[in-house]
Amino acid sequence: MAFNPLNWLLGLFSLDIGIDLGTANTLVMVRGKGIVINEPSWVAIEKKSKRPLAIGAEAKEMVGRTPANVVALRPLKDGVISEFDITEAMLEYFIGKAHEQSIVPVPRPRVVVGIPSGATEVEKRAVYDATMAAGAREAYLIEEPTAGALGAGLPVGEVRGSMIVDIGGGTTELAVFSMGGIVVSRSLRVAGDEMDQDIVAYIRNKYNLLTGERMAERVKIAVGSAYPLKEEKTIAVRGRNLVSGLPEAVEVSSVEIREALSGSVRTIIDTIRDAIDEIPPELIADLMEAGICLAGGGSQLLGLSERLSTELKMRVWVAADPLTCVVRGAGSILEDLDTNKQFLTSLDRGAS
Repeated sequence: MAFNPLNWLLGLFSLDIGIDLGTANTLVMVRGKGIVINEPSWVAIEKKSKRPLAIGAEAKEMVGRTPANVVALRPLKDGVISEFDITEAMLEYFIGKAHEQSIVPVPRPRVVVGIPSGATEVEKRAVYDATMAAGAREAYLIEEPTAGALGAGLPVGEVRGSMIVDIGGGTTELAVFSMGGIVVSRSLRVAGDEMDQDIVAYIRNKYNLLTGERMAERVKIAVGSAYPLKEEKTIAVRGRNLVSGLPEAVEVSSVEIREALSGSVRTIIDTIRDAIDEIPPELIADLMEAGICLAGGGSQLLGLSERLSTELKMRVWVAADPLTCVVRGAGSILEDLDTNKQFLTSLDRGAS
């Protein structure tokens, strides 16, 4: 191929971005700079005009505190787009924010976006179209477990098997890899958000106390667990008493919250068991040696790795910086796009 000075200059100054477009948080990684954005996937809009008023951390602060004409929402549900125009505005904001950090003017960026492995063609197309409409020059899609495995440093391109379980806000993704491909995968719409709802329901049913999901999330992070703790903890939960209608605070223990989370944790364990049942014996031997890697925010639930190790009879370990595995994996694809195209997911009508 003849040398093209224009393509060479575009490659030299182009902005390459990896995005983990999560239900709970959106992370953006710029090649050569690392992770530059880590903000909640919230947008505050004016109800009538649908005009975005705040995006990210600023919008999340408004949750439950907005006037009647403003609503704060998450435009992604279970890892996929539920509000297209609002997602486009959010992506445009984050891509623009990453673009502003360039010292010299650069062309529109190349973008790799992580999507759930169970996404339909329609959902993939929605992510692709939103990314292009938000200002990308080229857009590529990568399944979240593949990106997470690359970000965690698993040997996905080797013959020996490796396995990752990525527990995010809206979905739990798991995949077994060998020779650069996925041998077995599952996408489960039970993850961090479902756990928050479990806590809200448990406290409402046991204490007649109505709490918000933000309070439930704080409780989950502080005292939530999947396995008995060496020293059990307690936390004050504030909300509105459903009988008196007045504010009230109750003290709940980590034992109670573990009971509240037991349903979701059991569903995740059963799904992993089901996937392991399909793995060829040779790969099972590899996994018994290498273990199962946990990634995503949900993997930080206290005692989860110990619970999984006990139930699955295998070593289970949490990746270094599990929250950023997917975005680091997505960003690494653009370091050598031609070599790494095998990891990208195809899209009908020539999207990739």
